[in-house]
Parts: sequence; structure tokens; C-alpha cells
Amino acid sequence: MTEASAKPPTGPIPGSSKSAPFVPPPITKVEDTGLSILWLQDHVMKIMYYQGYLTGFKISEEVALPFTGVVDQVLESLKREKLLEVRSSTSGLGEGAYTYAITAAGITRAREALDRSQYAGPAPVPLAAYNEAMKKQTRSRFQVSNRLMRQVLASLVLSEKTFQRLGPAVNSNTSIFMYGPPGDGKTSIAKAIGNLILTQMIYIPYSIYVDGQIVKLYDSLNHQLASEDANVPVSGTGALKTGFRRDPRWVRIRRPFIVVGGELTLEGLDLVFDDTNKFYEAPFQVKANGGILLIDDFGRQLVRPRDLLNRWIVPLESRIDYLTLHTGRKIEVPFDVLVMFSTNLPPHDLVDEAFLRRLRHKIEIGDPNYDEYQEIFRRVASAKGIAYSDQGLAYLLQEWYIKRNRKMRASHPRDLCDQIIDNARYMQVEPAMTTELIDRACEGFFVEL
Repeated sequence: MTEASAKPPTGPIPGSSKSAPFVPPPITKVEDTGLSILWLQDHVMKIMYYQGYLTGFKISEEVALPFTGVVDQVLESLKREKLLEVRSSTSGLGEGAYTYAITAAGITRAREALDRSQYAGPAPVPLAAYNEAMKKQTRSRFQVSNRLMRQVLASLVLSEKTFQRLGPAVNSNTSIFMYGPPGDGKTSIAKAIGNLILTQMIYIPYSIYVDGQIVKLYDSLNHQLASEDANVPVSGTGALKTGFRRDPRWVRIRRPFIVVGGELTLEGLDLVFDDTNKFYEAPFQVKANGGILLIDDFGRQLVRPRDLLNRWIVPLESRIDYLTLHTGRKIEVPFDVLVMFSTNLPPHDLVDEAFLRRLRHKIEIGDPNYDEYQEIFRRVASAKGIAYSDQGLAYLLQEWYIKRNRKMRASHPRDLCDQIIDNARYMQVEPAMTTELIDRACEGFFVEL
């Protein structure tokens, strides 16, 4: 049982890692990128095609590569082939301050490159480098204790039995299957656990390079940027000019917590190829690498639960996932994800015993008892500025639960308090747990099914 909302920790949690042990090594020459000079030429030409005139330092920022030793070499080769030309220069500031323009021959070269792929963002990282980095940043190094879990879940009201089962499940770093009636806080519990990992940081690349193909990984909707360490400069002209102390193709984020619901399909769990732009979008589980993937409302997806679980069997057991390029080639990526399933449906209606056996931890989140319901109501009323009353709660329970044989849900206090506030404003009275406001709230909230 739980309150309706869980607040994230406001600072580093004792016992958690304060920073990721992995920092992308710096780049000093073209060979360090793992990309060919020809590919880098095409990439720069696409950016120049879209933007027209750019300084060397601005090109360096656009491709997320240091100017000295990398971008300057690419620009020099493009000038020799008469694909770019210098339009203006500022004496004393070096070649990085020169303004470059694309030539007619360069336009032809850029269009040929765009026919193959229209990706024109930060330069990608080779797949092997990504796989190695994720292994170094594995979640298995993150372990919780009883004390830490109590701090993380302090804003929730849970039975001791449920609480004691959550900690070992989180430490498994594999899978958790939470089931029970609607409104009892399964999603809130998952989000509270998600807030725990948000205190840790990892590095991920903007995109991945594999067999000439680009897989876009960084997603501003699902990834939260984190500030850099004091000794690791952030992307910017000055940093790229003077020498980066880490590879700027990587971005520092909070460990991801990604939620998907009824919109999830089997196709969404594999590489998604954009036929128009000709590059891939990474699937949910790859974006969630190093963190948590919550599949909410499990069983209500368009795909059958059995088919969905079949897709997870190999990754959950081997911690490796296999994705398919549109060419038919399969690639291997780490599966460093804690997968959480949350459902209101009875487990036997979803899958058989053999499939449930493959899910490491099964935890039932049941209805609150009277004491837990009272504690939830007291907390919610206090947070919403409603004068709490034991007599008012006793009236609510007797008239609207016991007499009507209605089950208590952990979300009811939040919803009923909102109803009390709405009615109090209309009546122009202070929100309180009076019998009149309680009756009005329940009449407007409960529906006999």
C-alpha cells in the first residue's frame, strides 16, 4: 500500500555511488574516434549542407569532436578535395575561427551522403566502445540495504511484508513482477525505486555506429542530463578548442527510468528504422540500459503477454540482447536493465507457471488495512491542507466502506481529499473532514459497478 505520490530524494543517498566510475577517454587524433576519415568527411559535409557557413570551432561543436587533431584534419582534407573553402578568417585566433563554406562539388558529395543517411548530429561511437562502456557502468555495482530502502520509501505506506520483499528484488537487477488490485500503488512504488537510481550518473553516447549504420540513443524525453564533474568540462567552444579531457560524443545522464504502457509493441523492442531519414532509433530497453524499464499495465498491450515475455527470455537470463538491422544482421548489446512489470490483472490470466518462473521476483501489492488506510489519509490530508479528523475518517469508513462492502484502495485518500477541496471551494468553506463534505466527495467519486 502506498500514498498516491512519492517524492524523489533531494540529494545523494547514503550508500549509493556519487559518480560513475567510467569516463569516456579523450580523443587526440582521428584514429581515436573509431571512425574512418571518409565517414567523418561525409558527416561534416552533411552538416555544412544544412547550415551553409560555419566556423571550424562551430563544426567541432556540431560533430562533438575536438577541433585540434580531429576536425582540423577533416577540414584540411576537404579543402584539398575542393569540397570546402575558407570564406573569411580572423587573424590571431587560429584555423578554428575560419569561416568555411560548401562548394558546388561539396554539395554533390553531401547529397550523396544524405541519400545514405540524413543523420547529421554528434558523431557516433562504435558499437564495441558502447558495449565496453556499459559493462564498466553495470547496475550490478548498485546494492541497497534495509536502511536505504526505508529512506527511499519513507513517503509511502507499505506493509512490512511487502517492504521486506522489495529490497532483495531491487538488488537482483533482473526482473520484478508486481501485481494486485488497481489503485494500490504499484506504479508509485516503481517510481520511488526509480528515484533511487536517479541519484547515480552514467555516460551514454549520443548515437552508435555499426556497419555504416547509425543508431540514435540519447533521447531528451527519456534521459535526464546531469551536470559534469568539476574536472570534466562540458561541451562548448572553449573546451573543444583547448582540448577535451573526455570524449565529447558522450553525454552524462542520470541512470534512466523509462516507463512504457499500453503503447508497447514487439516492434518497439527492436531497432526502429526510419525509412525517410535512414537511421535507427534505439528501442526502449537499450535506452534504459544502466537503469530501470517499467512496463506499466502489463497485459493491456496490443501484443499478447506470452509473446512479450518470450521476447525477454534470452535477455533476462543471459543479460545480452540481440537486435536486428534491416540488412538482416543481428548485433549484440548488453542488457543491463532492471525490468519491472506492473499489472492489475490476475497473473493466471496473463501467463502460465512456466513463464512466471522466469520472472525473478513476484510481489503482490494488496489493499491497505485500516491502520494503513488511516495513515495514508492523515498524510494526504496534511499535505493538501485539509483538517484531519479521526471522527470524520470513522464516519467515512463506516458509511462508505463497511456498509457498502467496498474495498479500500491506497489511492482513495488522495482522490477523496481532492473531492473535498473541490466541494469546499464551491461552498466557500474551509476544507475539512465533515460529514457533509465527506458525503459530497464520496457521491462524486464512487461508482457502483
